Amino acid sequence: MANFICPVCSQPLNIKEKSYICKNRHSFDISAKGYVNLLPANKKHSAAPGDDKLMVVARNNFLSLGYYSHLKETIENLCDKYSDKNVSVLDCGCGEGYYTQGVYEKLTQQGKNAEIKGIDISKDAVAIAAKRLKEGQFAVASSFHLPIQNNSVNVLINCFSPLCLKEFGRVLKKGGVFLYVVPAPKHLWQLKEALYEKPYENPLKEEQYEGFELIETVKAEREIFIDNNTDINNLFKMTPYVYRSPKEAQEVLLKAENLTVNAHFIVYVYKKK
Repeated sequence: MANFICPVCSQPLNIKEKSYICKNRHSFDISAKGYVNLLPANKKHSAAPGDDKLMVVARNNFLSLGYYSHLKETIENLCDKYSDKNVSVLDCGCGEGYYTQGVYEKLTQQGKNAEIKGIDISKDAVAIAAKRLKEGQFAVASSFHLPIQNNSVNVLINCFSPLCLKEFGRVLKKGGVFLYVVPAPKHLWQLKEALYEKPYENPLKEEQYEGFELIETVKAEREIFIDNNTDINNLFKMTPYVYRSPKEAQEVLLKAENLTVNAHFIVYVYKKK
């Protein structure tokens, strides 16, 4: 099964009391919140990389209400479909662990021995994930420098996170799969209509990648109705439109009391050759 590896020397990390330690005695404490920080200072691009606390809390509150449950179920079913009795799962860019928890519960309900790890560059997000799923192992880390052993992962989840093909190919076993989750062209279309004079569709990302075979494409689509201002605000705060849309339009949207919006996703399943 997949072990965390030392971000300094790449040796396997083992848990001893409340720390992860490698054979070269590099030590990383497990925080009181249940996660480990495996992001070296020289790999940070800012003092607090990743999504900030405001976005993390908004997304956690919104997802926890089940608005994207159809996507969660799709990811769960695909992980089950492409895993054997013993399975190592890595949620790369796990955020607050909403999908991570769903996958673990689905696999264990199916009688599988699931070892699940999650990494995210946002410390605030990982803290929530570790609290949400105590059976998992979570680390603050970069997708571009995964602290995971070579050829040790069966299923990798990549949901709205950077596509790091070199690292995915390194950590996945031969025949392992990664799920690449992206917004469909009309995802959040009505939200964009409220914000922009000329809303734009999301580009399709179906591509072939060297070393991988695209074996399945699955759509998860639902139109959701939001009947309160709090959830509308949380949805908006968890999107990049917070930084990219006109302030005047934002002010109108954030006063709205109801909104019907597309929650449309595409999951591409790639198999390592």
